Parts: sequence; C-alpha cells; structure tokens
Amino acid sequence: MKTQIKQICDKALGGSLLSTNEIRELFVVPSISEESYHIQWASRFISKKAGIAEIHGQVGVNTAACPCNCRFCSFAAANGNFKKNQVLDLEYIIQQCLQLQEQGANAIYLMATANMNFAEFLNIAGEVRLKLEPESIMIANVRDFDYYEALALKDAGFTGIYHALRLGEGKVTRISPGKRLETIQAAKKVGLKVGTCVEPVGPEHSLDELVEKTIVAREIEPVFSGAARRISIPGSNLEQYGMVSEASMAHILAVVRLAMGPGVSGNCTHEPNNLGAIAGANLFWAEAGFNPRDTVEKTEVNRGFDIKKCQDIFKEAEYPVLQGSSVFFARD
Repeated sequence: MKTQIKQICDKALGGSLLSTNEIRELFVVPSISEESYHIQWASRFISKKAGIAEIHGQVGVNTAACPCNCRFCSFAAANGNFKKNQVLDLEYIIQQCLQLQEQGANAIYLMATANMNFAEFLNIAGEVRLKLEPESIMIANVRDFDYYEALALKDAGFTGIYHALRLGEGKVTRISPGKRLETIQAAKKVGLKVGTCVEPVGPEHSLDELVEKTIVAREIEPVFSGAARRISIPGSNLEQYGMVSEASMAHILAVVRLAMGPGVSGNCTHEPNNLGAIAGANLFWAEAGFNPRDTVEKTEVNRGFDIKKCQDIFKEAEYPVLQGSSVFFARD
C-alpha cells in the first residue's frame, strides 16, 4: 500500500475535502491493485455511514430524433435509432409509475428528450402526481430550463431534478456547458434539489476531464453524485472507443465518492452492478419506457432493470435498501 494513497483516503474518511491534485492521484491508481481496493473500501465506508441504499425508478415518457445530438444517447438524430417523435400513452406512463412505486421505488423520475414540448411534459407530470401517493417523491430528468420553468416544475409536484454537466459536453453534444450549469442554478434558486453524476464515462475521456467534472459535481452541492459509464449505442461514432469495464467503473465511482466530501449522501452508478455496490454505490435506477441507452420502446423488456433486480444486487453486496420515500431527496 502506497502511503500517499492511504493518507488521501484517511483525509476523506476524516471528513475533509480533497484537493484537485489529491483527486488526480486517486484516479491514476490502477483499478486492479491493493490501493484501488482500499479506495473502494473507503468509499463504501463513507456511503454506509451516510445511510442505507436507495433504488429510484425512471419512466422515459417520449422519444425523438433529438437535434441536440448527444453522441452517447440513443435519441440523437445523428445516431439514427429513433426517427420519429413519440409520446407514450398517459395510461401506460401512469401504470409504470404506480408499478415502480408499488415495487418499492424510493423516488419516481419522469424523463423526456430535449425537444419534448415542455407544457406537454408538465401536463403528464401533473396527472402522474395525482395518482402517486402523497409521500412519493417525483424527480424531473428533462432539458435545460430557466428560472420560470423551474418554478413550473416545482408547481407540478417535482421535488428535484437530475442534471449533469456531462463528459464531452459541447463537443459530443450540441449543448453549451454554461447552459447546463445555469439550469442547475435555476433549479436550486426555486428550491428544487439536484442530483448529478460524473457521466457518461468512456475510454476516450482524459484524466484531466474526469478530475474537472468531479470538481464540477462537488461544487453543485448535490444530494447525490456518483459515476456512470457510457453504453455503446448503435450508429454512434463513439462506438469505436468501446466501453469502460465494470472493474474500472468501480474504481472511478469510489474516487468520486471520496472527492464529494461528507455533505453528499448519495453515490450512484448506472447501470446497476455488483462491483459498483461493493465499491460504495448506494443508489441504483430501475427503468421503464424509453431509455437513452436502449433502442427499444419499452426498456423494461430489454436493457432496463426492475426494482427486484436492483434489490437483489444490493442484497448480494450486503447492502440494506431503504423502505419508503427517498432520504436523499427528503423534503425540507
């Protein structure tokens, strides 16, 4: 064990924020090494101290040939997977949300493409809110928005949002990095809680960018952060790079956990996996409807995990799962 790595881990375990250079030192550690396993142990220790694991459920309500052309997304027009705009039937959306709630989801997310009509999304959200239990927490995963649209999301019954400054933002997407951060600030100004993530991680990303996006995530002061890998999408020019292994992602999400400091309770990874849970991930997602990592209409019959499968992974990792509404997104 290298003394320097243990000292950095001890600093994080003691509740102090790591410096940029210290985060960099952790990232360069080989994922299969004594030092990496110590980093992963420290990450798990911090996550367990923060509370038991949560499983959130997401329903993708629409698809489109999206002009934002995020190359890692199956909805991107340039990738050619979805050629028409389609909104799922309201009855199906409500059914999936209720099913996720019944199965034990600690929060329900509604996800839409960047070019979905915002008013239509709010109408769907309002109908879902009426059907969910009053204590159920609803989270929006939507396009960038301004202060007044943030207010509209809150009025529709959302407690928070998922939003991230993604790896490669503005280069492999047509979205301004500044706009992503402005959206997060708009959400926080109206009292919406923010979850974020260092994603989507691929072999093409440099050490410098991993460090940069980790610091950005910490400065957001989110209710959860974490790390998720890029899934290869048919038609994307990112396919040529392949994918990061789950072993490497376990190391990366552990470093992100240590970098966040004691104020961030949640540490997510996606897609759910045993190595991630062992390494300190305490948040997974079950998915239904459209999925930006899938190419079918109903991901629950293909790539998406259900609540039970997520529960089983946490069980195998000896990680208890919360019953009831999300603590990460707990209402003030």
